Amino acid sequence: MNDGESQWIVAARAGDARAFRHLVEAHARRIHAVCWRILGDSALAEDAVQETFINAWRGLARFDGRAGFGTWLHRIAVNAALGQRRAIHPTETFDPETEGAGDGAWDALPGVVDPLRSAAAGEAREHVARGLAALTAMERTAFVLRHVEQYALEEIARVLDSNVNACKQAVFRAVRKLRPVLEPLRSTP
Repeated sequence: MNDGESQWIVAARAGDARAFRHLVEAHARRIHAVCWRILGDSALAEDAVQETFINAWRGLARFDGRAGFGTWLHRIAVNAALGQRRAIHPTETFDPETEGAGDGAWDALPGVVDPLRSAAAGEAREHVARGLAALTAMERTAFVLRHVEQYALEEIARVLDSNVNACKQAVFRAVRKLRPVLEPLRSTP
């Protein structure tokens, strides 16, 4: 956390809405990205982002600084995104210590202009979507936080309110499930 962010947090805690707006602007893209990757739907991700920042504003007094502000926001965002999933899939469970059930999509590749590359990217997105659909909510979330957001396992455990071993196992299971689905994408020289 930089000094500017620390000052914004202090000011926002004192009720300064402009300071909180700076915090929102600094974190909104990453929060939207993680919500979208968990939900696979832009409108639902937007709802989860709004819920995240509403809950952060209301709970700012509870931010104790033990974790970074971004980590704290990501935890709120993951909970908001999982709440959206539960609303749509009420039978889907998410227990950080056990596997749940889930489906979803994730577009891991940026758009490209070249038509040949674009076609290959579309095929890759389909493979990735199929692979992620086979993951549980815990696996998908842990995988996204580890391999897309580049979080350390300790940070993932804090965000998911779980332990490091459960997160490590979720990432391992996700990689194991994704490997055979994505294997056809490997190009041979």
